[in-house]
Amino acid sequence: MADRATSPVIMDVDTGVDDAVALALATRLSELDLIGVTTVAGNVDVEKTTDNSLRVLAMLGRSDIPVYRGMNRPLARAYHDASEFHGVSGLGDAEFPASPVAVQFETAPEFIIRAVRARPGEITLIPVAPLTNIAVALALEPELPRLIKRVVIMGGAFQCRGNATPYAEYNIWADPEAAAIVANSDLPITFIGLDVTHKAPLPKALWATLAAREGVEARMVYALARRTFIGREREEFHLHDPLAVAVTAFPDLVTTESWGVTVESGIGDQIGRTCLVKQPDVPQHQVAVAVKTDAFLARFGEALSFQ
Repeated sequence: MADRATSPVIMDVDTGVDDAVALALATRLSELDLIGVTTVAGNVDVEKTTDNSLRVLAMLGRSDIPVYRGMNRPLARAYHDASEFHGVSGLGDAEFPASPVAVQFETAPEFIIRAVRARPGEITLIPVAPLTNIAVALALEPELPRLIKRVVIMGGAFQCRGNATPYAEYNIWADPEAAAIVANSDLPITFIGLDVTHKAPLPKALWATLAAREGVEARMVYALARRTFIGREREEFHLHDPLAVAVTAFPDLVTTESWGVTVESGIGDQIGRTCLVKQPDVPQHQVAVAVKTDAFLARFGEALSFQ
């Protein structure tokens, strides 16, 4: 527990409604020390994901956490956002005041490399976005797998339907070349895919109770999820990115299996498909196959003062 209490983490985000909730969770879990946030083009363009991240951290009273702007497009193909789900701003119907601080001068890949070089074997990276920044960091620093403690990726649809295509999850689909580079690396990865995130959503009944809460966390989550429940008339708000954060602090929230992961590129609806393989030339990673939903929601609610 002492190790968890001081575990330094960097979040790589494309903020996004669930990224914003994940940032809130990361700042409120005493097991994690969020030392930096890196941004990338994904749910919305990188200027918006950066501004959104700064605004969210300011709303949480954590403007002391530095934000670093990353890549503005995928490695090898056109950029496609997910504003259909996250709204034009990326934050749904939520409006947060501007941050009093600016983005850092250093780029996201440069910061990741500098941080892990300074603290080899200590830092966990939590990418909950397209993996462009991580692929670039690997290219710039081939020793990254040795320098980093752990990588907890929200990405993939392994034995379930995708959310970008019938086969692919958005973060992988948005930059499959970057995802393939990362999956084929020796980084110590745990994949948190749709297989488990779809089994641990925020239900509408719980969300509705947040309207009467006074805490900043409850008000933030209520505002961020409003578009999903009211505008899009859904019954659940998927906590994709918050689950990856929670698993970083509490690994036993999920059951994992060791697999090699390959990523399809090319053309058609197979782009971004993540396949589980057992091949000697493919690095083995941990892939989440089951989640303790009640335990996760309890941790989530406790950290964000919902209970």
